[in-house]
Amino acid sequence: MRHTFRFYKSPSNRWYIDLPGWEGDVSELEMVEGADTMLNRISGDTNECFIDMSDEPFEGSDTLKLVTDLRDSIGGGNYIMETYMGEPVNHPMWLCAVTEHVFADLPEAIYVSPVANND
Repeated sequence: MRHTFRFYKSPSNRWYIDLPGWEGDVSELEMVEGADTMLNRISGDTNECFIDMSDEPFEGSDTLKLVTDLRDSIGGGNYIMETYMGEPVNHPMWLCAVTEHVFADLPEAIYVSPVANND
């Protein structure tokens, strides 16, 4: 499943994923623990970015690798993004249980690529 996701920064400088139809609390969509700082980089320190994400590899994508499965404790998992745009970054992040909602599972790898223009 490859899909383009929108991420936005609130006026209080908190990052969120935009999931239309989400029935939970918006606080559950907040990007924290490393995902927020990676979004700062991907967005070029702006307030919004779009990212193609998939549980299958696609051309030009970087990989988030699952390091620790946390479904039996806090939910989600710890991931490492070894490269960004092909350059080494080794950026750790926690992706919450919303990841399981998006992918209908907790993928061993998530493939990502920023979308330069989402028009």
